[in-house]
Amino acid sequence: MAEHTEQLPDAEEPPSGGRAAARRATEGPKRSPLLIAGRVVACTVGFTVFAASGVVWYEYTSLTDGMTTSSAIEQTKKDAPKHLDNSVNLLLIGLDSRKNMDGSDVDPAIVQNDLHAGADSSIGGYNTNSLILLHIPAGGGKVQGISIPRDDYVMTYGADGKEAGMGKIKEAYGNAKDAFNNSAKAKGLKGADLEKAGRDAGRAATIRTVQKFVDQPVDHIAEVNLMGFYDIAKVLQPIEVCLTHPVNDPIIARTPGHEGGGTGLKLPAGRSKLDAATALSFVRQRHNLNDGHGDSDDFARTHRQQAFISSVMHSLKEKGVIGDLGAMQKLFGVVQQDLVIDNQWNVLDFAEQAPALTGGNVEFNTLTFDREDMKGGQAVNIVTPSKIQKVVKQVFGYADAAAPAPAPSDTPTGDATPSATTPPAPTQAAAPATVDVYNASAAAGVSSANEAKVLVGLGFKQGVTGPAHTRPKTTTVGYGKGAKEAADQIAARYGVTATESASAGTGHVVVTLGTSFDGVASDRPAAPSAAPSDPTANLPMQGPKVEAQSDGGIPCVF
Repeated sequence: MAEHTEQLPDAEEPPSGGRAAARRATEGPKRSPLLIAGRVVACTVGFTVFAASGVVWYEYTSLTDGMTTSSAIEQTKKDAPKHLDNSVNLLLIGLDSRKNMDGSDVDPAIVQNDLHAGADSSIGGYNTNSLILLHIPAGGGKVQGISIPRDDYVMTYGADGKEAGMGKIKEAYGNAKDAFNNSAKAKGLKGADLEKAGRDAGRAATIRTVQKFVDQPVDHIAEVNLMGFYDIAKVLQPIEVCLTHPVNDPIIARTPGHEGGGTGLKLPAGRSKLDAATALSFVRQRHNLNDGHGDSDDFARTHRQQAFISSVMHSLKEKGVIGDLGAMQKLFGVVQQDLVIDNQWNVLDFAEQAPALTGGNVEFNTLTFDREDMKGGQAVNIVTPSKIQKVVKQVFGYADAAAPAPAPSDTPTGDATPSATTPPAPTQAAAPATVDVYNASAAAGVSSANEAKVLVGLGFKQGVTGPAHTRPKTTTVGYGKGAKEAADQIAARYGVTATESASAGTGHVVVTLGTSFDGVASDRPAAPSAAPSDPTANLPMQGPKVEAQSDGGIPCVF
């Protein structure tokens, strides 16, 4: 097994460039080249620790006190697509920015000489070069991760939810931040306050753009910036990875008219143990590859990200970090410096929902596209939103869920400007409520008891069941005090709108199955296939899937 744990030079005097740069310089190691491709790994490290913490409240507080939080979810949950069950969707955002959290520039010397990421803090802007949507099933089971290619050409949305024009999905963040900075809301804000508010606008725009594109709600987010990955990789090193072939990616210096490139990565085929510096090169390589995708080297890099996340989760488990409060405090001390999470994330509740993350029961896929094209002088991925939405629903386990009906303008994004898809409803996953089910249908196999069992399986509490006292043609959903969110979620299952009911008790939802009700399509057995237990079988994806449990927790990638 190849070892790549080179000794790094001792720290020198802190360079100029602000508090963050000085902190990094005094901590010791000199940084190697780095791009945003791997920053999303840090987000997942945070998720993994959260999911497995299981600590009492005061211990939880000591771990998360001081974490930077965002209020973006408060805005975007108001018009998110409907949840079909009690699953949880997490959006991991890797932000390509040469700025510190307060908006100050990272020391240009570090950016140019150590990171090989240009000499100007404006390079990269505020692009979200890594976007991964993690879906944690309501009843447990395999977690599905969907990587969204950064160059997908989609309708982007602003922080206010209004259409902001066609563009690369990675650009929604920076465009919204710029729009906020030029708005009346920005007047009077300066420095760190302006940076925080602008970034929250960017996060809201990114969430809304992703939600519209894949037609799935985003419950929580985690964002990490340009510098974050190195800090966290340093805490966890050495980390084991695996390649299917040897690589040699020499660095090409920047010259006038040439941007340069290369990571300096040189690894053999098979497994290697990487220090933080080499790990950065592993996740950012996009040159000197021949993976069958022509110039689409971003996809090979995406698979590296996915494999690295798997290796990090495996490392956390093997090293005993999970459950060790001291080890978690050390890791969180780094995470707090670089990671942003939403302010509605109850970590202790999440710990009960996501045991699969730390068990390695995670599978990653990368969304495909129709073709490559040029728009505004830039290479983009042309996509058809309705196709993507259908694929995502199937990957997330809604194999028989109705895909949005293509509108006349729902053509590949480069051919026409698509209109909005199915209008979203103001709902998010709700806390379980007690559900009373009454049946007015005479269809074979339909009963109030059977339907109640299904709803219990989705996380709700069973109430009264029996024949309906009325005979509505269409199924109705009513709710009492404190049960509106749960009622909206249940109503989405039947394709109806929930209404407040004076006869429904507090915390209760009343479902009356109409005379025309003959079952829900997603409850029916799927047609036999070559791999009926695999929701991603035969689905169009970009390259092979990456499974966290494969190869002993260290999946091999190109």
